[in-house]
Amino acid sequence: MKEYLDLVKLVMSEGVRKKSRTGIDTISYFSAFYKVDLSKGFPLLTTKKMEWKSVIRELLWYLSGENHIRNLRKHTKIWDAWADEDGNLETAYGHYWRHFPSAKKDKNGNWEVKEIDQIQYVIDEIKNKPYSRRLLVTAWEPGNATTSKLPPCHYTFAFNVSDTKLNCHLTQRSGDIALGIPFNLAAYSMLTHIIAQETNLQVGQFAHTIIDAHIYIGDRGTENEKYDHLEGLKEQLKREPFQLPVLKIANKPMSELTFEDFEISGYQSHPKIKFEVAV
Repeated sequence: MKEYLDLVKLVMSEGVRKKSRTGIDTISYFSAFYKVDLSKGFPLLTTKKMEWKSVIRELLWYLSGENHIRNLRKHTKIWDAWADEDGNLETAYGHYWRHFPSAKKDKNGNWEVKEIDQIQYVIDEIKNKPYSRRLLVTAWEPGNATTSKLPPCHYTFAFNVSDTKLNCHLTQRSGDIALGIPFNLAAYSMLTHIIAQETNLQVGQFAHTIIDAHIYIGDRGTENEKYDHLEGLKEQLKREPFQLPVLKIANKPMSELTFEDFEISGYQSHPKIKFEVAV
């Protein structure tokens, strides 16, 4: 996909070397941006094989609002490194999507906390006030972010309706170009399809701002060499992208969707490229 390959080139050519929390250096670029037209196909990378089934599993887990990975773990291990031994996750994106805590004082000065289902709020607003500029969801809760092992990377997103099309803009504080960004792109594009179907709209564009867009560079000849992502990304730049696949979702309410209700047809890709996760 050209937009992704252009992002890779941008970070490689204009990024600067920085230390990182993981102990592995990165090539980092400040405030990268791209957008894709979802009507032209579902944006799964074709320059490497992607585990698209895990994208569906993860997104359905987000929408469930769970704050543990016990059910997700049956299908994919992508969150195991950040959960405790019981499967609890300090920062579970979907938990904040569906159960964000809102606190205010009552007339006696006592704090009251209620939960906000941000996803349902957005759906209701789109149905009733489609041109609202308040169609926003956040996963960033400051108290949690100060203590969490991994605060949300993709921390807020907003929808926008243009004529009969639903657009989505994701803001991400930190983005691993080789591993995380392809997953984020696919997941939020899929979410846009789901919300569009739920609100009787067509899909429009997915836009993505990445505040710290980075590529991990494990130095050759050191124990960090296995974390080097440069060679795998350079290999993708040599590959010619295939035509994008098509996403089909069963015509059912969002709350009833299961894994079996998603179909990705026509997906053709180059071979898989393995990238190590820097935890």
